[in-house]
Amino acid sequence: MDILFHVGTAAGGRLLYPLLLAAGRAGCRVGAFFTHEGVLGLRDTDLAAALVEVERAVVCEESWHRFLPGLACPVEAGSQTSNSALMGEARKVVSL
Repeated sequence: MDILFHVGTAAGGRLLYPLLLAAGRAGCRVGAFFTHEGVLGLRDTDLAAALVEVERAVVCEESWHRFLPGLACPVEAGSQTSNSALMGEARKVVSL
């Protein structure tokens, strides 16, 4: 994976969508990990649709249940262990 976007803030979720589009145009292989308030960005249907095209998109299951209880998660549920593995696979990490 070329770039892992680590989304930990609500504002980061808003920034991710245009970054995913730009990375796609550049031919980058990308992934995303959502934690803490960053999970709120997954309510954006455009972002959720764009994440289908990435190599891997994972949400911290604890954060999902804390901030969006009762909603269906549009990406893979994981843990901070998943986060560590993704960071190890990425050539670059961009924290949002």
